[in-house]
Amino acid sequence: MGQTATAQSIPQDTPQKKETLFMSLVKEEEAGPSPVLKITPVKREIPRRETAESMAAKQKDISVSEFFAKNRHLLGFDNPRKALLTTVKEAVDNSLDACEEAGILASVTIVIEDLQPDRPATAKQSRYRITVIDNGPGIVRRHLENVFGRLLFGSKFHRLKMSRGQQGIGISAAGMYGLITTGKPMVIHSRPSAKKPAHHIELAMNTKTNRAEVTVDAETEDFPPQRFKTLNAGTRDPGFLSAEEYVTGTSVSIELEGRYQKGRASVDEFLELTAIANPHAKITFVPPTRVSADEQEEQVLLKPVSPTVATNALPGNVVDQSTTPVEPVAAPKGVDPNITTIEKDGVIIFPRGTDQLPPETKEIQPHPKGIELGTLLQMLKDYEAFNATGTLYNCLQEKFCRISAQRAGEFCEAIGVHSRTKCADIDPPLAEKLFKEFQDAKLPPPPTDCLAPIGVRQLLAGMLKGVKAEFYAASSREPDVYRGRPFQIEAAIAFGGELRSDDTARVIRFANRVPLLFQQSACSSFKAVAETGWRNYNLSQPRGSLPVGPLVIMIHMASVWVPFTSESKEAIADYDEIRKEMKLALMECGRKLGTYLRKRQKMQRESARRDVFERYIGEIAKAINAINGTDTKQLYDVLLAEARKRTAIADVELDEDGKAIKKDEHEDLKNDEGIVMVESRAAHLAEAQAAVPAATPAAADTNGNGDGNGHAPEPERVSLGSNKAKKKPARSDGLFD
Repeated sequence: MGQTATAQSIPQDTPQKKETLFMSLVKEEEAGPSPVLKITPVKREIPRRETAESMAAKQKDISVSEFFAKNRHLLGFDNPRKALLTTVKEAVDNSLDACEEAGILASVTIVIEDLQPDRPATAKQSRYRITVIDNGPGIVRRHLENVFGRLLFGSKFHRLKMSRGQQGIGISAAGMYGLITTGKPMVIHSRPSAKKPAHHIELAMNTKTNRAEVTVDAETEDFPPQRFKTLNAGTRDPGFLSAEEYVTGTSVSIELEGRYQKGRASVDEFLELTAIANPHAKITFVPPTRVSADEQEEQVLLKPVSPTVATNALPGNVVDQSTTPVEPVAAPKGVDPNITTIEKDGVIIFPRGTDQLPPETKEIQPHPKGIELGTLLQMLKDYEAFNATGTLYNCLQEKFCRISAQRAGEFCEAIGVHSRTKCADIDPPLAEKLFKEFQDAKLPPPPTDCLAPIGVRQLLAGMLKGVKAEFYAASSREPDVYRGRPFQIEAAIAFGGELRSDDTARVIRFANRVPLLFQQSACSSFKAVAETGWRNYNLSQPRGSLPVGPLVIMIHMASVWVPFTSESKEAIADYDEIRKEMKLALMECGRKLGTYLRKRQKMQRESARRDVFERYIGEIAKAINAINGTDTKQLYDVLLAEARKRTAIADVELDEDGKAIKKDEHEDLKNDEGIVMVESRAAHLAEAQAAVPAATPAAADTNGNGDGNGHAPEPERVSLGSNKAKKKPARSDGLFD
């Protein structure tokens, strides 16, 4: 007999039910070794979850500000310390851009106020008020809400022109972060005209609508705000935020939760590097009264000095700069490499290093080889909307660079249309055919007057001012193109001196004059340094890593559109064209360094040989005099001359390529614009010895470090070339001998 088992239906509470077939097993016992299974369909009801209509009712727009409020790490607000730095960075970048566009020598003041100075020592963060004030052209009243209270609003996104800002996100995102963490609005003062009062508004961003809500709107004569002149003794100085310097400009204050620390990737380091890359700017920094003691690291660059220390203290000097006179530096016109950071009464000042503004950049049109098919279709539609009767012939000349009237006619003929064909008549197949013609055509590269690189002279002056080394070299590559967008790579290195010889090289990265402090390993600059064969230049380098030694490497990329890896603008994307140019620039500097090290090692060996000769020729002269009565002084002079002849390489001076130069070429070399030289002991040993009476073998000590009478050696001297020499094409490099 067989038994039948049926699955029971499960009661359902939902209003919507659906019948379905369930399978149950029926097992019947039959004669035979194996049972026979039968499947009987059984009806069962399951719940209905959602319908297309119910799901459609829940769909709605997502504001871009609401998205970034939930994903603020994409904008650089990962943690309190980084959020503080990102806020300062975005405000300073905007200030420098505005001043340069208006042709004003920038003066930027950054004030960080600690609003919780009595917090416990274990606190991981505190509340700060960050204020950045500039002397730029100011912002007109009708645009203040959009500039500071709306994401993706700006003047730089759609143009092909070098600038620090690109996306129209930064300062608005900083205000949004402050609103989220403290609930406080942004406080803005803007004075576009010196003859009119300043605008004072307070606004908060509505993340649901990506619009600003203004709570205070008034006019005031208080610009720059005078309350900052009472913060400490340094701010009470008459020159701090003077009305004569800040005639017009903008002030923005943001209150947020953050963490202020010194060391690497800090506000202090960012401002130091910004001062190096922007020597035309004067930056004043008022740090908070309390500093977190954790993770404070020794700074390599631009150590502040008190005003009592001589300002001509130059890198590479190992003697006491405050007591030893130093020969003044011959600097190019408008550049003073001796200017260094000054800290006085709680205010840190990065003085203006030059009165010359960077070259003015010009906006360019897209290059035909730098666009994609979808972009071309959209450009044709936009031109049609702008000019309904506009022809393809005119569109090619007006909306693209490097397309002449003749080349525009050739493109029209290649796709089978005439010069009077309207853009409205260009359908997608014709546009695709035109796009292929763009790719196959041989066109000149885009113009480079849209770029404003730092320049070799400014790189050398910045490195000389900020890094205490013995060798400096800089290189500037010719402009190149990636995806139809021009870019230019510059590199500089500093070696030896007071840099630690047991550490890995430090890489300082810049993009459009802005320091990049995070995501180093993901940056194309870092990968280019790691891939360069530094062993060829007498440096130790583990496989696939940075070189080891007393070395600082600076790389700068200038472009109309820097391909950052994220919206936080912390690393440069790894394009083959970009990495190749970076490696070539580094190799140019590396060749100079390798030549310098090899020549210097040989000079040191010969100098050591001369020391040995000079140590014994006096005794030899005395012994020969005792044997045959030869005049001791005459014999000593002959032997000394022979020793100097056989070790003459110790007195050789090197040119910018590390090659020996003649004595009469030395002055011409000093006037070369791309050369920096340190006249050290090896180069002046012969002069020091010639100045001492040669009658006795004690003219120099056994190490060649003095005159044998207890006199100290001469301090090293730095010579920075002027602008008088003829410029060399393609590149210019600095070298110490």
